[in-house]
Amino acid sequence: MSNLYKKDAPFKVYISFKKYLDVLEHIRYNDRLEYRVNYAQSLIDKTKNFQEFKDGFQDISLLEKHEELIKLLLADLFPTGLTNNEIKAASIPLSNITFNYTERFKNILKDAGKDFEIELRNIDDDEFYVFCCCLILQSYFKRDIRSNLPLYYDIPNKHGIMKHYKITVNSDFTEIFPTEKAKIPSDEVIDMLLESLDDFKLWKKYFPSESWILRGFTIISLVDCTSEVALSDLKSSMISIDPENLSPDENLIEIFKSYFDVSELNFGLMLFNKKDQRLEKVPIYENLFTNHILDFWINTFDDEIRKTTFDNLNQNSKPIVISNVDNLEHEVKSLPSFDILKRNKINSFMVIPIMKDSELLAIMEFTSPIANSFNGLKAKKMEFFTDMILFSLNRFSFEKNYQIEAIIQREYTTIHDSVVWKFRNEAEKYFNASLSKKIYTLKQISFKNLTPLFGFSDIRSSSEKRLNLMLEDLNQQIDSLHGIFSLLNSDSEKYLLALDIFENELNNEIKADTEQRFQRLLREEVHPYLQAKLEIKSSSEVKAKIKDYFMQVFTQSDLFYTNRKSLDDSITLVNRKLADLLDEGQEKAQLIFPHYYERFKSDGVEHNLYTGQNIAPELHYSSKVVHKLRYWQLKTICNMELEFQNFKRDLPIPLDIASLIFVYNEKIDIRFRMDEKRFDVDGAYNSYYEIIKKRLDKAHIKDSTERITCPGKITIVYFGMENQKEYLEYINKLQKKNILQNDVEFLKVEDLQGITGLLALRVSLAQ
Repeated sequence: MSNLYKKDAPFKVYISFKKYLDVLEHIRYNDRLEYRVNYAQSLIDKTKNFQEFKDGFQDISLLEKHEELIKLLLADLFPTGLTNNEIKAASIPLSNITFNYTERFKNILKDAGKDFEIELRNIDDDEFYVFCCCLILQSYFKRDIRSNLPLYYDIPNKHGIMKHYKITVNSDFTEIFPTEKAKIPSDEVIDMLLESLDDFKLWKKYFPSESWILRGFTIISLVDCTSEVALSDLKSSMISIDPENLSPDENLIEIFKSYFDVSELNFGLMLFNKKDQRLEKVPIYENLFTNHILDFWINTFDDEIRKTTFDNLNQNSKPIVISNVDNLEHEVKSLPSFDILKRNKINSFMVIPIMKDSELLAIMEFTSPIANSFNGLKAKKMEFFTDMILFSLNRFSFEKNYQIEAIIQREYTTIHDSVVWKFRNEAEKYFNASLSKKIYTLKQISFKNLTPLFGFSDIRSSSEKRLNLMLEDLNQQIDSLHGIFSLLNSDSEKYLLALDIFENELNNEIKADTEQRFQRLLREEVHPYLQAKLEIKSSSEVKAKIKDYFMQVFTQSDLFYTNRKSLDDSITLVNRKLADLLDEGQEKAQLIFPHYYERFKSDGVEHNLYTGQNIAPELHYSSKVVHKLRYWQLKTICNMELEFQNFKRDLPIPLDIASLIFVYNEKIDIRFRMDEKRFDVDGAYNSYYEIIKKRLDKAHIKDSTERITCPGKITIVYFGMENQKEYLEYINKLQKKNILQNDVEFLKVEDLQGITGLLALRVSLAQ
């Protein structure tokens, strides 16, 4: 056997008693007490013919073969007087190989059953390897390392209850030293390793497998910490709710069995609904828990008795503990309600109210068919994790809300706060049905009779700018390639010809697919050709030019992108600034009246608002709400324009914006489209509004080639004189605040396809 470990380790392990025999040698020559000298001499004589005890061995069958001799040798370390009290054994460090047990340890293993194999809990292979390396640092390099990794054995007792034992290890009789394969790391390397405990590969690099020797044995002592571990597991189970899977830890009952030391146990929990004065099951625990007594309270008592009971619990929240049901008074046992205990074979139980701020939050029950399973001391143990139950219940409530929000996000989209209540109502029905394993079909979400507000701040001539900058980029790329190919030999002539054709096409008769065909030529032919030139013998000048060329190429498209990137960066900055201003203003607008709001960023920012009684049924709604929102919209767009004038000079590419507001008096309906995960106007009649919005962007003044929108001015498009009067009042307010100038234009909008009679006001912003 090359190693006693089943796992990979940085050292070979040999069982050896050399260091302990050295202690005996010291006693033999230095102790002043004759009986100790004689005792040490006797043990040394008994082991002198077993050289492997000193040199070390890997054959674990020798442990059984020399069992009596080892027991005699280690007698000082395992006092007979403590053998029935201490849980102690000799072992190989960090292994499952143990020997020379105390009687109590033997009995524990016997109760666990003959098929039980003792092993360490919760150490994976990588952690084990690094832990072994840390032993080397501590033993050989004398680094003061105190491992915080607790070691445990989990051993069931004869009743099947899992008991937990914390292990303390005495390594006085081990030694570690390097083999020829070992690498001796410097102090700097050791410091680096200790900062990278999770980097298993790094540790293995400096401490290769089996490059060290570990020789000796350790003494392990076990302490029964079942209650502490079970309490810790209970806390972990109660708080570890997976947001993706709201299901309880199915080991929770087993943990309770360990914690209370009860082999047969059932657990139940119900929440108290203060509003309805009744108990409610926690959906995720419905199939796992048994609420025998609590179910009885729900189904048997009438409302008045239940209310009285809950009032009493609020006044006196002490646990109800019945250790042995048979000891109850005869009058109690003769009650019909007593049958619930008989039917469910309940012979011992606890009912424990969970209080928060002196109010009943939930009730727990523990039942067992074994009499005397519960008592006052067991109830007292509940106090240690009552706070965790409170935390868990609050966490469940939080996670429930979180999951409802997740359903809204998944099934609908990111929903604006003003309408989220309607989605939430539907999502909660879906959530509750899913917990009960029922099928629920989400219903359509719509809002009717809403007044729309629409506006945009459009980046003027962005398409034209993008085309011109694309031509600049591609012409620069062609010039750069010309410079490279002019230095190469004749095999590049076909590429020069292709470049000339594309250059002529770009600057004279550009086609829709010109850029794509040029891109394909670069990707499939030109760039592979240039990459090959870098890998063969070429002049330093050629290589330098090729490398400089590729530095300018945008890898995702194989094209030069510098100029267009400046434009895209400028548009991004404008969009972000305008959107932020609009969103910030929205917080104030929602205070006027809740409304659905959405905005979109493309080459500029456009926004939609929909307001009406259906958005917030509980609030008072009137036409004044629309007037206030319209004034807010105009003022906000003016502020956006003015802010833009302040930061436009810092843009990489100069840009201008033109803003427009469209006033529409007819009521419309909006419906959430499940396929597109967004709201849209509902019905053919309402689509007229959408058609107008789409055609206003490029609309002209009637009998003119001039666009109705103009940089530095606000354009307001409407149908009737009533709207004109309304907006002139708003404009007048903003003129008094020196936000708008006194140059209002009254315009007619050209007839659009299917749309006639549109009017417009246009006014300049104050400079």
